Amino acid sequence: MNAEAARVDVAPDSTYVDIAGLPWLPTRFPGIESKTLMENKVTGMSTVLMRWAPGARLPHHEHVAIEQSYVLQGSLIDRDGACTAGNYVWRRAGSRHDAWTDEGCLVLAFFLKPNTFFD
Repeated sequence: MNAEAARVDVAPDSTYVDIAGLPWLPTRFPGIESKTLMENKVTGMSTVLMRWAPGARLPHHEHVAIEQSYVLQGSLIDRDGACTAGNYVWRRAGSRHDAWTDEGCLVLAFFLKPNTFFD
């Protein structure tokens, strides 16, 4: 059996995601929609494209593990400051905050574990 034939039952090394073809799905938070680009249900790791409408707010929550966010458009705000388009912010495990946007934003977010919400 050649090496290529042996790989038939194995997932491909690269998984390409047609982001434009994915629908925007509402979250349980008004004004925030998402497209999940990658998710490992066993570990909780995920990469999510999030679209926030102007005035949208994420209520008080805890980052169980490090969270990373790259803002593509608009700005994402918390008590420590604002992350604007083209900039990046990461939050340590165990950190807690609310997050909001005044103008709306598009954010690429990376989670090692899902957040814990207190609402």
